[in-house]
Amino acid sequence: MSHHVYAFEPPERFVAGTVGAPGERTFFLQARGGGRLVSVALEKVQVTLLAEKLEELLQEAHRRFGVDLTAEPVVETADNEPLDTPLDEEFRVGTLGLQFDVDTATVIIEAIAVGDEETEERESEVDDEDDELATADRDRLRVRLTPAATKAFIERAKRVVASGRPPCPLCGQPLDARGHLCPRHNGYRR
Repeated sequence: MSHHVYAFEPPERFVAGTVGAPGERTFFLQARGGGRLVSVALEKVQVTLLAEKLEELLQEAHRRFGVDLTAEPVVETADNEPLDTPLDEEFRVGTLGLQFDVDTATVIIEAIAVGDEETEERESEVDDEDDELATADRDRLRVRLTPAATKAFIERAKRVVASGRPPCPLCGQPLDARGHLCPRHNGYRR
């Protein structure tokens, strides 16, 4: 079975976005460049963790390699545009990988497709050395971003995640327009 590697080095646009009403949203990573548009679906928690880990990666690159995170001009207007259309899901993301390329001072983000159930079970049993072999035959989206583009991606990802349902002030679970069964109120609706 062949696999596709959708590489954007660098993309014209790379964003996290959603489709649907809060509580029923589908999250996407979308890359555009060279006349191509690739959209991959993932979970909200993956977007949250990706933003957090990218921040940590930039801080570590600054600390270890002296990468100047302010060398490039910060984009003055935030990308608040909707996802580009047509929105065709290429695959659902199972694994996210991050790397900092010291030679080019760029961040590489790789989103790897979910494997079938047999492969996922096998992955839980393999060690780190075999992890690359276990995902080698899966579709992947690879983007290379400058530190400034990475910071812009992080800011948008945080806005997208925060634009969902507000959390309950007592338990932290998302509030629903129909009410919320809060465990802190012994299951009574709030």
